[in-house]
Amino acid sequence: MEKIRIGTASWTDPSLIKSGLFYPKGVNSAEERLRFYAANFPVVEVDSSYYALPSSKNSDLWIERTPDDFTFNIKAFRLLTGHQTPASALPKDIAEELAPHFAEKRNIYYTDVPDSLRDELWKRYERGIRPLRAGGKLTAVHFQFAPWVTPSPDWKRHLEECVGRLGDYLLAFEFRNKAWYGSKEKDEETLAMERDLGVAHVTVDEPQTKKGHNIPQVWAVASPELVIVRLHGRNHETWDAKDAKAASERFNYDYTDKELKDLGKKIRKIAVEAPAQVIFNNNYGDQGQRNAKSLMKILGKHAEQREPPDDPTLL
Repeated sequence: MEKIRIGTASWTDPSLIKSGLFYPKGVNSAEERLRFYAANFPVVEVDSSYYALPSSKNSDLWIERTPDDFTFNIKAFRLLTGHQTPASALPKDIAEELAPHFAEKRNIYYTDVPDSLRDELWKRYERGIRPLRAGGKLTAVHFQFAPWVTPSPDWKRHLEECVGRLGDYLLAFEFRNKAWYGSKEKDEETLAMERDLGVAHVTVDEPQTKKGHNIPQVWAVASPELVIVRLHGRNHETWDAKDAKAASERFNYDYTDKELKDLGKKIRKIAVEAPAQVIFNNNYGDQGQRNAKSLMKILGKHAEQREPPDDPTLL
């Protein structure tokens, strides 16, 4: 069993920086923060690539600023995961070509985009993350699909397209609609599809509320290359909030040691079947970083550990 790699979703969340609880005094620049984060954790999930296409320049900088054994998971751009996308999220030239659409509608969806522009968006996305792959720094491209993505024939064709468009990359699929899971039959069908596509399965921990499309925990492995456990917290009160000013407000949750110990046992079991990563997405203040550190201690020799220097200026 490879050692379990534990990290968080983002290292620059505004709530984290504002809290002043993780980064030491004097660690203020983008470079200093990433170097400090990478000295504490072996992996991170990039979320900025969901909001805008990633750039190869940033990828080069991330490679330069992290140790050789540090890796990234990078989120897929929102348009590619079925989400509504405003013109402001698109490259200027592409938004201009789609001006007639935006003159009538606030957002655009993947199916609204002409084939030629779809091709261009995929090419630009791939170019932006290519340095990470070439530098051995990229583990997976994380597709967190919109809640309305269901196991319909049309959406399954889209999943196949995603795999085909990024044929040289390992993809991880996180579904957010109950139609994918919830019974033994559904679970097995979804996992079989993931195996056929060659993508990594994502086990999620999130509140099970009466509203919304809450996904149950499905502890399984689809790809021998990777399995991801993504922890969103268990805050029932904020999960379905429509008036949240920031994502961190929805994911405001502090896991207890008891909860982490229980999760740790389940994580160890699936880590026997494939390399495992755990990503904390409870990103209010330093909750994710603290909980990640606690889980590393709980898992002990089974988790990859980091020993940062006492003086962050040495990084």
